[in-house]
Amino acid sequence: MKPIHQRLNLYTVGDEAYVFAPTGEPVAAQSLTVHRATGEVVLNPPQTPIPQHASRSGKSVHGILGMISLALSEYIVIITGREPKGRLCGQDIFRASDFDILPLNPNANVLNPPHPVEGYFLALLRSHLQSGSFLFSYGWDLTRRLQAQWESQNLDSSKGVWEVADDRFFWNKYLQTRFIESSEKQDLSSFILPVIYGTFDVRPIFIHGRHMHLALISRRSRYRAGTRYFRRGIDHEGHVANFNESEQLLFVEHPNTSGAVRVDDQFAHQFSFVQIRGSVPFFWAEVNTVRYKPDLQVMELPDTPDAMKLHLLEQVSTYGPQTLVNLVNHKGHEKPVKDGYERWVGQLGLTDVRYQYFDFHTECKNMRWDRISLLVDKLQLDLQKQGYFHIDSSDPKSNKLQNGTVRTNCMDNLDRTNVVQATLAKYALNRQLREIGVLTKEQGVDDFEALSKDFREMWADHADAISKAYAGSGALKSDFTRTNERTRKGLLEDGVKSILRYLKNNFLDGARQDAFDLFTGAWIPRRNPSSMNFLITDPRPLVIRSAPAIASFSLFMICAGLTLPRSSDYSLVYYFFLWIMLLLASTIFMVTYGIDYVSWPKLIPLDSVIYYEGPGYRSAKHGMGLKGMNVKLGLDNGAKWLKNKRKVGMEAEGIPMVHKRVD
Repeated sequence: MKPIHQRLNLYTVGDEAYVFAPTGEPVAAQSLTVHRATGEVVLNPPQTPIPQHASRSGKSVHGILGMISLALSEYIVIITGREPKGRLCGQDIFRASDFDILPLNPNANVLNPPHPVEGYFLALLRSHLQSGSFLFSYGWDLTRRLQAQWESQNLDSSKGVWEVADDRFFWNKYLQTRFIESSEKQDLSSFILPVIYGTFDVRPIFIHGRHMHLALISRRSRYRAGTRYFRRGIDHEGHVANFNESEQLLFVEHPNTSGAVRVDDQFAHQFSFVQIRGSVPFFWAEVNTVRYKPDLQVMELPDTPDAMKLHLLEQVSTYGPQTLVNLVNHKGHEKPVKDGYERWVGQLGLTDVRYQYFDFHTECKNMRWDRISLLVDKLQLDLQKQGYFHIDSSDPKSNKLQNGTVRTNCMDNLDRTNVVQATLAKYALNRQLREIGVLTKEQGVDDFEALSKDFREMWADHADAISKAYAGSGALKSDFTRTNERTRKGLLEDGVKSILRYLKNNFLDGARQDAFDLFTGAWIPRRNPSSMNFLITDPRPLVIRSAPAIASFSLFMICAGLTLPRSSDYSLVYYFFLWIMLLLASTIFMVTYGIDYVSWPKLIPLDSVIYYEGPGYRSAKHGMGLKGMNVKLGLDNGAKWLKNKRKVGMEAEGIPMVHKRVD
């Protein structure tokens, strides 16, 4: 594939242009100019001199993430910091660690925006850049699994990395729109750097005189991307929330070589085992109400079977036959999701799709995590048929392809899913090592402490990263992944993580969801900041906004009454009675009107889910007022502000191109 420039010097030519000049490369390397007045991207002829009045930035540029249009200006996002994460097939893998945002409009100040709406968008952009895990390589296509690259290697040799990248995992593709469009007339492949949102880890392993590298990559889909409670289920195009592809790679040296470690791309055996996860693929949601357990909403929409069929057939087309492992509980709060999934899969009756249910919590209760082996036994025939990808450099005829994947999900596709995927990955690793004679039939990964420890840590770190991106905290049950045991300390840590998830999911995730929608192009601002003032104002009635202040002040007065000098115990009875009653009243009020206190996304409102009245299932209607009725009846003053906000939001959504996406 065509190489990508690894280091660029940035020159600012007054208010006219930005120039990106490759450094440390042949003199013939071409520089790139972005004109600030028009946003035009021009590839300069070889040896084009830099204008004399241009000022050079003191920071090195390690890649151009792309361009994004906000309310007052377009901005170029560049990578100014990187940290190495390891090497894969002879290529360095980096994580982007620092960014700069360059305005095209000379009057737009990134540090002090001239309009608060522009400041809001810039804050969203910065938060997404700082909190995300963005990985890239200049010589390796991180967006595609090893088998996909091997199958198309002859066709890819003359193309740029962006041309062959997997569209789902090309996280900055929306930002690269201008550069991709400009490539129709000029070859900008050396400046277009695909970035994935995911994880990467690689560990050296030494067993029985054999050097190996064990690696793990996760790739998060840019479609229906978002946070735990604000992106659930499927959309009308067949994309599901929290879709991740996890690829475990194993590279093993030839047994006849000396003890010295070989170069990465000279390993005799290359293995790849791919699994996927994603939200239950029909229309459902969980509506936050500030209670610990949200309301479950299942929506029976007419195009549910079409959307699910689109999703499943896409997975079959991409990976081969699918084994759907469902870990959702068969009773209680989660039961309607489990029942709906089974019903729709049964109605579709797709030939290359097999459904397998596993009652995780019942089978593994009382910390009997070893019983996950029951699921592996049920999947054994599928795992053997699907196999794994294997390249044998000494015998090309023995190369194998992975024909199918296991698609695992629980309610969040996080904790239970992580445990099961790590178990299946260990099963595949055992088979691979036995196939090439590194392990005997009686041996397994757990018989070698160093290998077992690295394997567990890789999958636990992988689980934590996916969980933080979606739910805001590390994964639960990670103590089992790390130690092969479920411990009481792990249970305590899970309690802390659960509290963190609750706080973030209810009170912080609205802005985080907006950042996802802005960065991926799911929502596009119009060039009129005044029309979007609803993003920076609070339209809730005064009584709604005042309740938290009353509760906080009441709690302060109660604490003060416990510490301040007392004149008489009799007078304190009335004092505490007053403030305790105010605290209880304000708390009950906030719970009663709970949806008014949730941090909801502002760019793409979720009113159609919160106030859904069509066929389906709703566990309850908490947080919607004293009567718990739909706001359309006009009985709940506390919820009316959301209805009003919906009108404003829909006006914004009605703007042409507002839902444009680059596919």
